[in-house]
Amino acid sequence: MPRYVALLRGVSPMNCQMPVLKRCLEEAGFTDVKTLLSSGNVAFSTARSASLPALQKRVEKAMRDGAGYDFLTVVRSTAHLRRLLDADPFAAFKLPAGGKRVLTFLREPEAVHDVELPISRDEASILQRTAGEVLCVYVPNAKGPAFMQLLEKTFGKAITTRTWDTVARCARA
Repeated sequence: MPRYVALLRGVSPMNCQMPVLKRCLEEAGFTDVKTLLSSGNVAFSTARSASLPALQKRVEKAMRDGAGYDFLTVVRSTAHLRRLLDADPFAAFKLPAGGKRVLTFLREPEAVHDVELPISRDEASILQRTAGEVLCVYVPNAKGPAFMQLLEKTFGKAITTRTWDTVARCARA
């Protein structure tokens, strides 16, 4: 049975309870549901064959119907995440000392225009875009995650971002 991860945009422990989120997906027919961390990562399996956009809408409907949650959702298969990790696309770049690797997921990759990369600002860089993901690196500083504003300006708000370590945890779920 295929395994997927729903990556929810804008989730924090203050606006979404993980047990409630888990229950919503289970009630919608997803199986082996597991929340990861407290920041909107939910692994699940489904016997029903469906496209990623259809799964995204199904997860969003489950949250809305079950708890009134309204979070933009990006779904990727765990197999896809494992392939990304195995390929280690960051290896092609010279990363700054102390740089944090970040992967941004595009909800509708075909709707996002191509841009000339890399783009850098305030010790943050958007390095490369693959079909549905964007590689970023930033050095933590007092200004905070300036790359988030840069990402939204470049790719719009139908995105969600995870650290490389979080992507690895999701791939293993």
